[in-house]
Amino acid sequence: MFRLLNLVAVSIALICFAAPSIAKDEEAKEVKLTGTITCAKCDLKVAEKCATVIKVDDKVYYLDDKAGKANHKAICTEAKEGTITGKVSKDGDKLIITVTKLEFKK
Repeated sequence: MFRLLNLVAVSIALICFAAPSIAKDEEAKEVKLTGTITCAKCDLKVAEKCATVIKVDDKVYYLDDKAGKANHKAICTEAKEGTITGKVSKDGDKLIITVTKLEFKK
């Protein structure tokens, strides 16, 4: 009986420690998002200062700093449809995409 309890305790501990690493592995996969690339402040009114985002359905993904700054001038006064490829992570409540490729729809 004691061995069975030890086995159960070890199994539960392994599950608890493995689950977060599985979630991180899933977050690290590259995704392709298609939607409206726009300004979080000027267009969407969801931020206090300008930030480049892509809106896909009801979700807003903030571009990483480097890609956000590089592309902001093109979208701040006029939203554009486009596709972004990259890795998604979370920073608090924000979804952040680290961009590997960005294309505006022609």
